[in-house]
Amino acid sequence: MGFRIKNKTTMQNSNESNKIDIIERSTKIVGEITSKADFRIDGIVEGTIITSGKVVIGEEGSVTGKIDCSNSDIAGSIDGKIDVSGILSLKSSSKVKGEVLVGKLAVESGANVDANISMKGSKKMKAISSNEKESPSEKTA
Repeated sequence: MGFRIKNKTTMQNSNESNKIDIIERSTKIVGEITSKADFRIDGIVEGTIITSGKVVIGEEGSVTGKIDCSNSDIAGSIDGKIDVSGILSLKSSSKVKGEVLVGKLAVESGANVDANISMKGSKKMKAISSNEKESPSEKTA
């Protein structure tokens, strides 16, 4: 059983912060999800998930699109862009492809990562070849 959400969909949690929205494994959602709740995804999401909570992608879960959240544990797969303000934890069964922007990153051995990863608050560094290095000016007597 699956259903599609064709237009922008807004799902909001009540003021209770301990609620979890679950997308079970026989469910497919296409569209944008905005929430304040935590999410557990065991099904398929194609689109955008924006939440101030935590996003957990189970081993059978799959997201194609964008995730913007506070923390995330990934055991399934994501293909797209993920922006995590806190900690992103990639489990050994995870498959991540695309762009990753995180505050902190934890990666278990066996995780499959094919992504550009940037850490928030870090200085960008550029690698230069030995030919580009500035040499000190030579002094002659």
